[in-house]
Amino acid sequence: MKLNQATDYAFRAVLHLAKLPPGEVVEAQVIAEKECVPIRFMLKILRLLARAGIVNSYRGVGGGYALARAPREITMLDVLTAVEGPVRINRCLVNPAYCSRQGPPHCAVHRALGSIQTMLIDQFQKYDFARLVGSPPDSPAGVEPSRMERKQ
Repeated sequence: MKLNQATDYAFRAVLHLAKLPPGEVVEAQVIAEKECVPIRFMLKILRLLARAGIVNSYRGVGGGYALARAPREITMLDVLTAVEGPVRINRCLVNPAYCSRQGPPHCAVHRALGSIQTMLIDQFQKYDFARLVGSPPDSPAGVEPSRMERKQ
């Protein structure tokens, strides 16, 4: 499983906004520059986040973007879902009719994937942006990068 680039950029944009004083409005260009994201891509991501109620968009002079809720009320799952849609690691978890074995009662793989999906969702939901703001800069909130890179 691999998150798309837009999701990574969305996490960074929300984290950028979460580090600011509550209600502070920032232009998309500033976020894009600080987070090293092309402006056109950042605008697309911010529209998705606004549609999901994660950020507010302000038009006109002095306009830009700000968090719509407190950082503690926005989870990584919220952002992931806003950009990529619901977490589904296999199509049989969307609809058991996709399974040639007729779903969970007959398929141990389906049950295992369901359990893994639930744990994945729980982990994304566990990390809110207030928590991420409080993480030391070199610590990716409990995940050792070298260990993850070896598994890829």
